[in-house]
Amino acid sequence: MTTTTARTRIMRSPALRVFEHHLLVYRRTYRGSLFTSFLSPVLFLAAMGLGLGTLVDANNPQGVQGIAYLVFLAPGLLAATAMQTAAFESTYPIMAGMVWMKTFDAMVTTPIEPRNVVFGQLFWAATRLTLVCSVFLLVMFGFGAATFPSALPALPFAVLTGLAFAAPIQAFAATQKNDTVFNAIFRFGITPLFIFSGTFFPIEQLPSFLQPIAWVTPLFHGVALTRGAALGTLEATTTLIHLGVLLAFVVAGVFASFVTFRRRLVR
Repeated sequence: MTTTTARTRIMRSPALRVFEHHLLVYRRTYRGSLFTSFLSPVLFLAAMGLGLGTLVDANNPQGVQGIAYLVFLAPGLLAATAMQTAAFESTYPIMAGMVWMKTFDAMVTTPIEPRNVVFGQLFWAATRLTLVCSVFLLVMFGFGAATFPSALPALPFAVLTGLAFAAPIQAFAATQKNDTVFNAIFRFGITPLFIFSGTFFPIEQLPSFLQPIAWVTPLFHGVALTRGAALGTLEATTTLIHLGVLLAFVVAGVFASFVTFRRRLVR
């Protein structure tokens, strides 16, 4: 009886009501994402890790930083996949809730407040990130790009990397009246970060003036954490620095979301 009462109280939480909405919608649409969830990591690792990796290893017998290119690349792709997933979950679904379907407007006419919508959205983003990154990690194990179970800590690091993007992007998306700017976010933000934040090659190979820029991007720190966790090379000091930067982006994004969601939803 006590357990049932506790569960009832939890589900009465306004933020979890928002999460429940996303979960119920996903129950009807999840089949469409299963194929891409498994196919994307397979194609990425096969094309870039095995295809390109064979050429890289052939021309550099000592590998990248002393390891095979596939092993170097895979953890970076895990973090990059988290970034891409978070960016999508924090752009078009926010536009749908704010403008197209006005789901969030309906929510705040109930006891649900804008801050509850913010937290519910982030809870859902964390859930999606966990699902997507778990699949990617399983594919990494299948390709021999990581070792089970020592590489498992890379999963929470990847999820945190995604949240470091999800929180600020959803705060910005809440200020928009249409989705035209989202193309610019992906083209001039997500894509350059994907290429130049250490995913495909160490940032030490970038021009010296670009390296400090890479240091202040969330993806660089996420890649460093996932790669270090997968390879077992994490050090306490650098780990705390990387975690601190990612958490700072999450916290700043949450507080910005409180402001932009309230301005948009409370009239």
